[in-house]
Amino acid sequence: MKYFCSIAVILILFSCQHVERPEKPENLISQETMVSLLTEVYLGNAARSIDNKHIREQGIKLDSFLFAKYNVDSLQFAKSNAYYTADLDTYNDIISKVQQRLQVLKKNENERKLEENAERKAAQDSLVEKQYLEAEIDTAQARSKSLIESVTSEQEEN
Repeated sequence: MKYFCSIAVILILFSCQHVERPEKPENLISQETMVSLLTEVYLGNAARSIDNKHIREQGIKLDSFLFAKYNVDSLQFAKSNAYYTADLDTYNDIISKVQQRLQVLKKNENERKLEENAERKAAQDSLVEKQYLEAEIDTAQARSKSLIESVTSEQEEN
């Protein structure tokens, strides 16, 4: 029985060691293009998670759009992705570059929003200041009109 269990364990261990790697596709997408494509795929997935209803209503097919933009088809993408994922070091490099690009895009978007908010606040502050100055002008005009009327009435009395 021990002999049978030992052989079974050895066979199981050796059978798990053979993993076939996909062949290099003829039309392999370059690593740099793959980084750009995956970056946009992740952005598209994020957009879908935020507003999928609107995207569907508009009939937007993000994947088809991206494949057309990079002049690839879904099969070419799938084969290239499978090829790169078989080499863990290469795929980690690709994913690291994708993460870096996404972080840069996020930083740029945050800076744009801060700038936009600063401009909006400046415009609001200008509007508040304008309203304050208009109120001051109205008050000053009312006072001067009141003074003129009081001086005029005093002169008429004299």
